[in-house]
Amino acid sequence: MEFTTGGRLEVRITAADTGKRVSVRRLDPSGTPGSLFADTVGVLTSWDNGVLSITRKSGETVRIEESTLVAGKVVPAAPPRRRGPAASFEELAPVLARAWQPVESERLGDWTLRAAAGFTRRANSVLPLGDPGLPLPDALDHVRAWYAARGLPAYIQTATGAAGTQERLCADLEQAGWEREVSAEVRIAALAPIADLDADVSRVRLDRTVDEAWLSRYQRSLTPGEHVLEVLNSGPSVWFASVPGDGAAPAAIGRCVVDGRWAGFMAVEVDPALRRQGLATAVMTALARRALDEGASAAWLQVEADNDAARALYEGQGFATHHSYHHFRSR
Repeated sequence: MEFTTGGRLEVRITAADTGKRVSVRRLDPSGTPGSLFADTVGVLTSWDNGVLSITRKSGETVRIEESTLVAGKVVPAAPPRRRGPAASFEELAPVLARAWQPVESERLGDWTLRAAAGFTRRANSVLPLGDPGLPLPDALDHVRAWYAARGLPAYIQTATGAAGTQERLCADLEQAGWEREVSAEVRIAALAPIADLDADVSRVRLDRTVDEAWLSRYQRSLTPGEHVLEVLNSGPSVWFASVPGDGAAPAAIGRCVVDGRWAGFMAVEVDPALRRQGLATAVMTALARRALDEGASAAWLQVEADNDAARALYEGQGFATHHSYHHFRSR
């Protein structure tokens, strides 16, 4: 990380660079022996009263005393991608939303308030793709009241880590007392290599609608009601995959939504007693082949940041992180 001009460290950022991606070096606050400096890269979300706030791509906000700065500069909005399809956040965000639609929604400027009787945070959170049309404190009051009227906690889903994502909104929510509860990665890949994986797809059954057997393997809802079915069946072109098991529940399941060039993979679950036998790969391969038949060429999925087993599986299939998303809850 180069900060110098003619061998001299320089701070080349000011408060006017708020909203830009920056890289800064400061005196190491930990005091670790042998460590003089600490580096931080992220979006400069504020610079007030001698304190800088920088939101990293992980969604974490770092606060830095101006007096500890020894170097700083503006850097490109996002590093160039080395693999996978080219995609912007502006393209991906609506695709992800169409694949997991709520039962009820309302517009607040460019924000969408979504509810589905509490089934998943994605379907019960605000999608803030732009300006709410109100000052932020008023918009947050409206959000709280809207969810309270439905007996639901107020969540806002934000994204970080790519050009056009919402680092400043993350910082504003933290400042307003909202708490980040869950973070996940949105990963993308070329679709054809997934369809070409060496997997036994002979037992994988594909259906257009979800049935009771599929739901018995699905772990997100123990008592699926009509609201669950409405969310699961929503999307431009939805497919459900299942591999028969020895009992009533399938050995493995998955869901795919085809939307233009994109195929989104969700709800890939395997009987714990049958893991590491290639069933998840078989499900995804069968779904990928069907998506290719419908004209898709790129794949996406979402995986929670602490799900190491799933992340390893998807990395082996060529998925790379595009951006992260987070759910902030009102306290």
